[in-house]
Amino acid sequence: MPAPSKRAGLVVSRVLRDAGIGLALLALIAFFSLTTNTFLLPNNLTNIMVQITLNVILATGMTFVILIGGIDLSVGSVMALAAVIGGTVMTDPSLPVQVAVPLAILVSCGVGALVGIFNGFVSAWWSVPSFIVTLGMLNMARGGALQFTQSNTIYNFPPGFNNFGTIDVGGIPLLFIVALAIVAIGWIVLAKTVFGRMLYAIGNNEEAVRLAGHNTLLYKTAAFGICGLAVGLAAIMYMARLSIASPIMGIGYELNAIAAVIIGGTTLNGGRGSLIGTLLGAAVIGVLSNGLILIGANDFLRQIITGAVIIVAVIMDAYRARLAERSTTS
Repeated sequence: MPAPSKRAGLVVSRVLRDAGIGLALLALIAFFSLTTNTFLLPNNLTNIMVQITLNVILATGMTFVILIGGIDLSVGSVMALAAVIGGTVMTDPSLPVQVAVPLAILVSCGVGALVGIFNGFVSAWWSVPSFIVTLGMLNMARGGALQFTQSNTIYNFPPGFNNFGTIDVGGIPLLFIVALAIVAIGWIVLAKTVFGRMLYAIGNNEEAVRLAGHNTLLYKTAAFGICGLAVGLAAIMYMARLSIASPIMGIGYELNAIAAVIIGGTTLNGGRGSLIGTLLGAAVIGVLSNGLILIGANDFLRQIITGAVIIVAVIMDAYRARLAERSTTS
């Protein structure tokens, strides 16, 4: 039986892993509720849900990549590329609205998925760090979006599509409900399928998975493809919310997505994490940003505080991992 100190370490590890991010979110909500008069107003809560929608979707895809020990720095640029191509299809005067809108959605998702598959294949086949591959794609996709549109913004989408971005269901924005549905689907894939278990296994020990006879190239490429698909979906949500598709949209979005995943407890080394944590991590970032605005913090201070939160989250993740390792080896 483990010694009392080691049992305590195990308990602390589990609390940090399972409840820490939730407690942090509740603490932020309580703090801003006490320090402002507007935080808990329905309109403000609705704004928070709308504001975190894109990050929730991007972070969901990013979780698949980080679980295998990879990273995707190109998601913001690829989102811009997918949006401008999809937006061009949607505004094509030769296509009826009934065809243009669903076709644009398919095209945006297809562009994102194909770029993701390319990133994953290059990284896995040639054993190139995904950091380098996606850094190159960040520039390629951004340049492609600018070249495709000649630096112009696309707008005049069909009214029905624009209205989709403003619909509420029981006071909850439909965009946020779609984001939750994407998280739920991703959770099922990771928690309930062989494919999901293989991604965790690759993140823990890729060589062991390969020696067991599994095609790690296929799984890693698929993980990046799923991330790209999420990027395409985020592009659609962006267009529905703001009624534009701009080649300069999405700058810095990759950092917010990575931050949400890490704050949510997924380790950068891969093999450990969950989409529930990612959702809570995105909520923490959204609540923190919104609350700081309400209390009058300027943009520079918000960046400083958000960066500090990310550093603290990484430190907590390392501490949590050490506690778990000590508990399992006792």
